[in-house]
Amino acid sequence: MSHLTSRAFPVVLAAPSGTGKTTIAQALVAGPGRFVFSVSATTRPPRGGEEKGRAYDFVEETIFRQMIEAGEFAEWATVHGNLYDTPRRNLEEAAARGDHVVLDIDVQGARQIREQVPGAVLIFIFPPSAGALADRLMGRATEATPEVLRRLRASHLELARVSEFDYVVVNDELDRAVAEVRAIVEVERFRPSRAVELDGDVRRIRDEIDLVLEREASRT
Repeated sequence: MSHLTSRAFPVVLAAPSGTGKTTIAQALVAGPGRFVFSVSATTRPPRGGEEKGRAYDFVEETIFRQMIEAGEFAEWATVHGNLYDTPRRNLEEAAARGDHVVLDIDVQGARQIREQVPGAVLIFIFPPSAGALADRLMGRATEATPEVLRRLRASHLELARVSEFDYVVVNDELDRAVAEVRAIVEVERFRPSRAVELDGDVRRIRDEIDLVLEREASRT
């Protein structure tokens, strides 16, 4: 036996808007390893090219709130005037398959995941600078729109929550940031609490040691 079998766990990427967490999440899923997306439900309308069930499940607000009452969500939040959620079944199905489900959510949603799924790993994707964050939000515009200013104000508040996370990764260079997230997941696999049959493996090794000790004792 070269290694212990470990349980899969959710990988939560949270960050202020414009920090690049979605791009990192996409790179994780597209690359090696057992990473899968959690498709969230949202009340916002689809954007150009978005298909129901791929980027999001687009639902009406009344249905969304019924799902909240039914306890179907591991977390949900209001973000920029729209409702978003992580369906609990996504986490359960991924864990059963042995996949790390990647959650691309906001900071307030990450706090709920911490409460609902203690084994989840929370990673804060940190902007390299305020200027870089503003540039990403503005795109090619030369002046900040009211929406950009609103998102920057929200970022100011969200950055104050960074200490609530397990890890911080600066997204200054995409490939490096993705590699650092992968390294975090690899290290987390070795926590004793994630081992599938640790107690049984411990008993087996101890029993084998007892046999060795008994054999050696019989020779004396």
